[in-house]
Amino acid sequence: MRKIIHIDMDAFFAAIEQRDRPELRGKPVIVGGSVKRRGVVSTCSYEARRFGVHSAMPSATALRLCPQAIFIEPDFRKYKAVSAIVRDIFLSVTPLVEPVSIDEAYLDVTRNHRNEPSATRIAEYLRSEIFAQTSLTASAGVSYNKFLAKVGSDFHKPNGLTVITPATARDFLDRLPVEKFPGIGSVSAAKLHKMNVHTGGELRALDEKMLRELFGKAGAFYYRIVRGIDERPVELPGEPKSISRETTFAEDCSDPRRIRIILRTLGRKVFRRALAHNFSGRCVTIKVKYADFRTVTRSATLAAPPPDGETLGAIAVALARKTEAGRRPVRLLGVGISEAAGTAAGTDAVQLEFPFVSEFARTLFID
Repeated sequence: MRKIIHIDMDAFFAAIEQRDRPELRGKPVIVGGSVKRRGVVSTCSYEARRFGVHSAMPSATALRLCPQAIFIEPDFRKYKAVSAIVRDIFLSVTPLVEPVSIDEAYLDVTRNHRNEPSATRIAEYLRSEIFAQTSLTASAGVSYNKFLAKVGSDFHKPNGLTVITPATARDFLDRLPVEKFPGIGSVSAAKLHKMNVHTGGELRALDEKMLRELFGKAGAFYYRIVRGIDERPVELPGEPKSISRETTFAEDCSDPRRIRIILRTLGRKVFRRALAHNFSGRCVTIKVKYADFRTVTRSATLAAPPPDGETLGAIAVALARKTEAGRRPVRLLGVGISEAAGTAAGTDAVQLEFPFVSEFARTLFID
């Protein structure tokens, strides 16, 4: 049986700023774009989260919820340097490390350099070593597959450790609220709540056919994960030619504001994944699938790679204006970045230099 650990750094960007600036400790810190530039929260300290602030929230909304918040522009060079230290700690234990983003990764420790049979003890060692070398805390989930390890790392945040064994998995999942399942977003969770499905146990009572009818391919995924089934291996990072993320709406969306929010969120996720893979690209592409399943893409080749997730999201929103998204109902949205020469065939591509890219040109995240 496999032994998988998921490590997730706690409020990574904000925690680094609080570490480096003692005057910020214990205060609500928000790392992200400014309100004046219609910025978005990248991450925030736990002090800010108590006011309802969360990542991907518009900075203006965060300021209304927490007027005393201290806003800080992200310093991705610094965050990458800390992430590299954490990555080296992972690799000292196992070569099977799959980065998910700049601040989280899966590790397969079934066989490991320490010849340690207990994945729990390895997770304890990793958290201790991360703190010793960076003065930052991390949360960990330990289980026999990636899904359960991910659920575990989120269960006792911050600075927590959760172990889910084959003997405890069913009871754990039966009691878990459906919105806590990775892969079940807010829209799907709301749909399940309307069906009086609030927990994993209630979700498990639905058969696969019904879940497929309600959620499409995602329904088959829900059917498996609620039973603790996940056979995905921990995959070594390759040399990516492109990085993208997409999301499928549970119900077709015609709300332009919501479409903009989703695109900005996807931009932030893509950028963080690009950081984890040390990848940069000047070609930004969005994908829009309408309710009738017709799919269009729009691309822009920039003068320089987007310097942060906020900029990438803003470019995606600008590209969406060249589609009918919002005027026609949308089923799926996607955002990706690639090398400038990697524009997909059939994509409407243009050469653009956005003002907000030029503004950040001197602080690009690439070396």
